[in-house]
This record gives sequence, structure tokens and C-alpha cells, in this order.
Amino acid sequence: MSQDEKWIEPIVRDFINKSPENTLKDRDNERAWADPIVGFSTGGDPLYQEFKDHIGSFYWTPEEIFNKTFPQKMAAPDELTIISWILPQTEQTKSDSRKESHYPSERWARARVYGEEVNEKLRKHVEEQLNQAGIDTVAPMLSPLWGRRDSDCYGFASNWSERHTAYASGLGTFGLCDGLITPKGKAVRIGSAVARIKIEPTERPYKGRHDYCVFFTKGLCGKCIERCPAESITREGHDKIVCREYTRTQVIPYSKPNFGFESYACGLCQTGVPCESKIPLEADFS
Repeated sequence: MSQDEKWIEPIVRDFINKSPENTLKDRDNERAWADPIVGFSTGGDPLYQEFKDHIGSFYWTPEEIFNKTFPQKMAAPDELTIISWILPQTEQTKSDSRKESHYPSERWARARVYGEEVNEKLRKHVEEQLNQAGIDTVAPMLSPLWGRRDSDCYGFASNWSERHTAYASGLGTFGLCDGLITPKGKAVRIGSAVARIKIEPTERPYKGRHDYCVFFTKGLCGKCIERCPAESITREGHDKIVCREYTRTQVIPYSKPNFGFESYACGLCQTGVPCESKIPLEADFS
């Protein structure tokens, strides 16, 4: 681990593990997220151009969003490091969600709304800490230029993907339901920032985008198909349109009267599955 990595990783972990900001905003002020993991990739990694080629011309490479943010301080790709983090759901939140079959649990809904507020504060915290140290940094999801777009290949998309960034940063691969399977499992949220600093990239212990999903590698599992109340996941993959329609027409009307706040969280495909809290193995199915 480099000195810069030793300094930057605790910025993320200490915020989650020590800050009172990490809360579900429930009666007991429970933690929203468990101990995170952090990975790094370089702006010159060819994967970022591949993402752009596949997703659409609107998709940012790291140098594009950095140079849009700091037009007077243009950076070359290899001058940039992307910091990516995984925020695992707590055991209690996962346990609650595991018991559900149609609607999200209240803790899961809180994690989607108030937990993502924590993630946004973490993005801002990373930006501020590094900028104060003289390291120009931008969290792409906080940029006023960030927005949703339509992809010819993937339907609705955006100009920065936290999951793809985590994949490039050695933190996980995609499952059948499109969720990222990480060493902490699939029940996670993800964040990232782009900084003008050189840090050794995290090794990617995989070669393909689906290497951690035993459905793709071994023809096993498919549990997320059974867990999806919208029937948006099949052996052919995940239908984002059907998924979104379910959350808008079913989950949002349910959340307000039952939880006291509006949420379109579902996430049932992320719990009650072998990849909920770890990278699954073939031995798990023997």
C-alpha cells in the first residue's frame, strides 16, 4: 500500500465508521452502512474508454469530467486516480430485507433514501479533504453536469456509473440482475471521486465483467430471478424498464403510508441470494 493510499483510504472509512452522519435517521439513529472497502484505478485505464464506447458518447472518461471541472488545470488520463468505495448494508438491514418478498423493509428503504444522503456527504467529504490538501478532486455524481441519458445499447443510463467505476477499480463484477458482486457481497451502495494524484491501481482479480456470478460462470444459482417481485430478471438478464416501472407504481405508493417517507427502493434481488454478503463459490451449491 502506497503512502497516498494509506492516507486516502481512511478518509472514506473513518467517515463511515466514526462520523455521526452515518445514520438511517430512524428512532435509534442506527448506522446506515457497515465498514467500507476502497479501490483505485487510473484515468488511463482502457476500460474507461470501453465504457464510453459501449454506453454512449455522453459517458464521461475520468479526464473528461476532471477537465470540465477544472478547465484551467487540464490533466492527462495517467495523471488521474479514481477512488471508488463500497458501502455494505448492515446485517440488520439485510436480515430485514431477506424476510420480504414483495416490498422493501423499512430499513432497506431508509438506506436507499437516507443512506444515499450519507453517501453524498461522503463524496463531498472526500472532495473537500483532498482539495484542501492541494489535490484537485471531483466526485462526478455531485457535478452539476451529471445527468441521466439514453443509451442505444442499455436504455436509460447516465454520464457516470458508480458500478462500472468500482468494476474498473478492482472491487467487483456484475451479476445477472446487474448488481455489482463485491467481496462484501451485492447488498451495497457505491461512490467515487476523481483526483489529480498518482496511486497504484488496485489489482483486478478477474478478467470478465461477470466472473463473480456463478450463474454466468457455472450455470448455477439464478436465485435473484426468484427474488424479483417485478419479474424483471430472467435467464436472459435484467429488464431495467420493467424494474423501474415496478418501483414507481408499486413501491413508491407503498412507502409513504407505511414508512412515512417516499422511497422507490426495492433491492430484494440483493438479499436472500448467495452473493448477498460475499463472492459466491461453486461449493455453495453442492
